[in-house]
Amino acid sequence: MFTNRSKPPAAAPADDSRRGFIARLRARLNKGDSWLTYDLANLLPGRAIDAQVLDELETRLLTADVGVDATHRLLEDLRDRVQRKELKDFDALASALRTSLIETLAPCAHPLRVDAAVRPFVILVVGVNGSGKTTTIGKLARRLKSEGLKVMLAAGDTFRAAAIEQLEVWGRRNDVPVVAQQSGADPAAVIFDALQAARARGFDVLIADTAGRLQTQSHLMDELRKVKRVIQRLDATAPHEILLVLDASLGQNSIAQAEQFNQALGVTGLVLTKLDGTAKGGAVIAMAERLKLPIRFIGIGEQAEDFGEFAAAPFVDALLGTGGEP
Repeated sequence: MFTNRSKPPAAAPADDSRRGFIARLRARLNKGDSWLTYDLANLLPGRAIDAQVLDELETRLLTADVGVDATHRLLEDLRDRVQRKELKDFDALASALRTSLIETLAPCAHPLRVDAAVRPFVILVVGVNGSGKTTTIGKLARRLKSEGLKVMLAAGDTFRAAAIEQLEVWGRRNDVPVVAQQSGADPAAVIFDALQAARARGFDVLIADTAGRLQTQSHLMDELRKVKRVIQRLDATAPHEILLVLDASLGQNSIAQAEQFNQALGVTGLVLTKLDGTAKGGAVIAMAERLKLPIRFIGIGEQAEDFGEFAAAPFVDALLGTGGEP
């Protein structure tokens, strides 16, 4: 079959969606004068890099919640390169910083992959109150369904009647079934019943909501361990993904949350929400430096389209105000 090579193939809908998400990320993350490198060139007398510029950059990194450890490592490298005369102007400094940040984040940029050999693929979603768990589940369900997967939801947050109702709204919106019981029911029992139903009806993915809890509430963390044990009575390999949803606007506090949840459950992936408009986007770098956990998705707004896979280079360009249009 002959093809017309003079005309490029049309972009796939998924490519269009990804470009749209990257454009929104650039528009919403650390807007305008919140960019880490914003107006930094004006501090360069004669376009030369000096200690004042590096000190200012260090302050901006810390203010953006990049964290002490990551900031120290980044600045130590930049100072060494300045002394070796490798970075002679602002463009070289910005490029070196961009490269270092991408190298920090790239090892954590691992999209969620649903194993087609496992049915149902069980995703347990955990996090503290207000982190955006239920909304994340709704957006994830929409995304997976658009990929042709049969998705079921389990309303395991039985402490808040509003959480059950919110999940059911997302279910109706995405035309996805929701397994729920009355408020106050045993969360482990709800999720166990949902897993049985998903297996019997041939669903590809089961996404289970859980009640929000502080990482310091040991009795509630024990309840999550119970949920995990009960799931494993039906499938010893489940849950196949434990997604921890973190409010990125909390900055360094979210790292303490992640460490405790990981210790209790063995977190396999992160979802970072509420990145839109925050000056704390650098916390993502601190998380990558400290936690080394896969970052599956990020959220930059309330709409379903404001949810996408995490990628290192676009994120860094949005943080620094570098790079061209997607």
